[in-house]
Amino acid sequence: MIVTTAQLFKHAYGKYALGAYNINNAEQAMGLFKGCIESKAPFIIQLSKGARKYTDKRMIEAIIRAADQIFPEAIFAVHLDHGDEETCYDCINSGFFSSVMIDASHDPFDKNVAITKRVVEAAHKKGISVEAELGMLGGVEEDVKVEDGHATLTNPDEAQAFVKATGCDSLACAIGTSHGAFKFKGKQSLHFEVLEAIKARLPGFPLVMHGSSSVPKDEVDRINKAGGAIKDSAGVDVNEYLPAAKLGVAKINIDTDGRLVWTRVHREFFRDKPAEFDFRAPGKVYIDEYAKFISSRNKLLGSAGQLEEVRASLKK
Repeated sequence: MIVTTAQLFKHAYGKYALGAYNINNAEQAMGLFKGCIESKAPFIIQLSKGARKYTDKRMIEAIIRAADQIFPEAIFAVHLDHGDEETCYDCINSGFFSSVMIDASHDPFDKNVAITKRVVEAAHKKGISVEAELGMLGGVEEDVKVEDGHATLTNPDEAQAFVKATGCDSLACAIGTSHGAFKFKGKQSLHFEVLEAIKARLPGFPLVMHGSSSVPKDEVDRINKAGGAIKDSAGVDVNEYLPAAKLGVAKINIDTDGRLVWTRVHREFFRDKPAEFDFRAPGKVYIDEYAKFISSRNKLLGSAGQLEEVRASLKK
């Protein structure tokens, strides 16, 4: 069942965070749904501009519609990740998305407000939730590229003014994470003091954490042993997910980790079976491995076991 992110956040706020997982193909969709059903967790499917272009936007939408029928007990939102204004309107008018993200964080504050306000007005007319972003994360992911020197933490006072001016339903904050597999150098933690300050100014308002993959060392090591060359990667400490959720983070984005699982499965499969050429064989392995990964992350986010409570809350 497709619901809005606002509906999911209402139940999650202050208790746990929803896992927001990017997918691009049928194998990822099947693994995601299986993992969330096995862990009894509500979730958010994220589609980036790149995912919509990978085959055709109608293809990925059809895959999700099919998964919704295969797993009728699932409760989830369909969310556009890092959309520009044009893409947001396309998704709003598609009749498929229940949530969109407008990312004008690279623009000056006033322009970010103006663009976000336009998208909010268009989305709310159709009952669609809107996520906006303030502050800039570093790193590289598809169309998003911010050099470390230009990354800026979200200003709590600006966050309060921004939400009031735009009417957005959630806000992605820059609190020290970054996109991609190379997030941190050395021992670094999230800026919880920024989260605390934002929550104090926006009590009860859902915050979003981008760039939150953990980049598991065992996955990277296995990839490299199977012929990969991923060096000096580092991600978010999974033990910081729940503390962030307690401070108002209701949505945590995880994309890179799913790509790492895909890479590990396929590198090891063809290393161990060099005569194999049927891509369905490693695809089936990936579905199961991705499902296990998703289930493990839902437990760390606190969303595991929440499905029936969410279902009940939607009936009220």
